[in-house]
Amino acid sequence: MTQKAKNTIYLLILIILSMLCLVYASVPLYSIFCKVTGYGGTVRTSTITQPKLGKTIIKIRFNADINKELPWKFYPEIPYTTVKPGEQKLIFYRAENLTNEYVSGMAVYNVTPYKVGKYFNKVACFCFTKQTLSPYQKTIMPVS
Repeated sequence: MTQKAKNTIYLLILIILSMLCLVYASVPLYSIFCKVTGYGGTVRTSTITQPKLGKTIIKIRFNADINKELPWKFYPEIPYTTVKPGEQKLIFYRAENLTNEYVSGMAVYNVTPYKVGKYFNKVACFCFTKQTLSPYQKTIMPVS
């Protein structure tokens, strides 16, 4: 095999490895990007509530898509709620592990349309940390 052919093989292997590394790092990098820039409907987190309530009533719909490989049932207790700007609301999601093993998952929240994401403040959410359910465990998870 010629040196030119070996160099081509090395280059292709390097490109493939680089692409694999980029795929592996893309989710955490995108998460950091969204937190820093507010892009992608990222919800801000807050420890205080807004003092002024607006007059407009906003309808918020809840979604619960899960990865097909995560053996859980996961859904919001209510499909939607209404709030006024600045009002704090507490809602719950339900999760159930369908296996006889411990299974962990982490929720990724998003707000659409993207331009309204900056108006939402999450005070408490199960989506801030990884959730581990024991075999066949059912649980209720709050979001505020």
